[in-house]
Amino acid sequence: MMERPHVNFEVWPEAMELGEMFAAEGFELALVGGPVRDLLLHRRSHDLDFCTSARPEQFEPILRKFGRDGFWDMGRKFGTLGAMRRRADGTEVQVEVTTYRTDAYNPDSRKPEVAYGDTLEGDLSRRDFTVNAMALRVPELEFVDPFGGANDLAKGVLRTPVDPRQSFDDDPLRMMRAVRFVAQLGFSIEPETAEAMYDMTDRIRIVSAERVRDELVKTLLSDRPRAGIEALVESGLADIVFPEIPALELQIDEHHRHKDVFEHTMIVLDRAVALETDDDGPVPRPDLTLRLAALMHDIGKPKTRRFEAGGKVSFHHHDVVGAKLTRKRLRALHFDHHLVEDVSELVNLHLRFHGYVDEPWTDSAVRRYVKDAGHLYERLNRLTRADATTQNRRKAMVFASAMDEMEDRVRELKKKEDFDAIRPDINGNEIMDLLGLEPGPMIGKAYRHMLDYRLDNGPVDHDVAVAELKRWYSEQDQ
Repeated sequence: MMERPHVNFEVWPEAMELGEMFAAEGFELALVGGPVRDLLLHRRSHDLDFCTSARPEQFEPILRKFGRDGFWDMGRKFGTLGAMRRRADGTEVQVEVTTYRTDAYNPDSRKPEVAYGDTLEGDLSRRDFTVNAMALRVPELEFVDPFGGANDLAKGVLRTPVDPRQSFDDDPLRMMRAVRFVAQLGFSIEPETAEAMYDMTDRIRIVSAERVRDELVKTLLSDRPRAGIEALVESGLADIVFPEIPALELQIDEHHRHKDVFEHTMIVLDRAVALETDDDGPVPRPDLTLRLAALMHDIGKPKTRRFEAGGKVSFHHHDVVGAKLTRKRLRALHFDHHLVEDVSELVNLHLRFHGYVDEPWTDSAVRRYVKDAGHLYERLNRLTRADATTQNRRKAMVFASAMDEMEDRVRELKKKEDFDAIRPDINGNEIMDLLGLEPGPMIGKAYRHMLDYRLDNGPVDHDVAVAELKRWYSEQDQ
């Protein structure tokens, strides 16, 4: 028999206190799941999950007394009640307590039909992975590990407590959770479990888009998003939930023919993560918008690939096509509208800077770049830098130097004018008065022209702007 790893618990005082309160009423209480796993990993958490032999109506008075700073019962129908307590140092600890459960699943839904169980071991058997199927009875501090979770934790392996096919058939979202734990914990998926995932990917179709999205977000915001995305693709789940990503595997990148676009995308994702800033910087880590843009910046390449003379491959307008595909996929996953638009715009603009490397822009072109990027300017520059993955050191230095130069110019120009406040020298009402027109499409065209004129020339005298407006209008078809 494999020796059980040494366990040295330094348990939250709130957990011990709550355990004593339950024991005084004759009920069992055990810390379960993530908090136990994190104790073994020497990580701390402010959110504590427990399970108990008591029914909700029995332990509600205990939890209300414990949670002097908050109580909630949204999960009552699942046997779960929660409470919050604020410590003397101002930090909060949240606890959720659930009655021992034995779940029965409808094959057409991942939502369990809740049935209360009688034992802690039975409750642990219904959990997703062995590393989350460990418990610590409180206040006696008895470690309960019926499925070898501590050993799997030590080996960095994800394995289901019961047969993986049964587990994933019961709740297909567990397959997405496996991918997420690869990213969050740096673990690998045990071969039999991985095989079951590969064979059962179609079951993920019964899971709501919101649930899939939430797991994807947690994966991308982890310390190892690349590992999570690679696991998503290797498992076959990406073919269903994010098909644009595995579609990159067979597309040869025109700049790096020795590796496919998927590999390039993974490198860009790693580089984008490395370019995030601390909390005081312009792109505090982890930044979901930047990471999604890095992941999706080249998804337009499969649809735009063309084989040219001489064996060359082109992907003309893959930025524009990719932006449309990005918008469609993120909407299908029910992402927030503003996030969808921001990520799509980053994909649309990700090639914009490349012309600067060959021929530095005029000040007007720099203004236009900043104006078009808007609040995405800092993210766009980081995405552009991350996308420059050439192995040619001279080309890499030239590109980096050009980006540095452009950013320096922007800083200097911003000292002279507020880019965010750039408007035409003549507003819409003046345009209507000067041209003698009512509101309509022509006013919009005139306004856009005057904005372009402002970006190209900087601020000008009012008379100069009026003359330009009249000159432009005289050339329009009336």
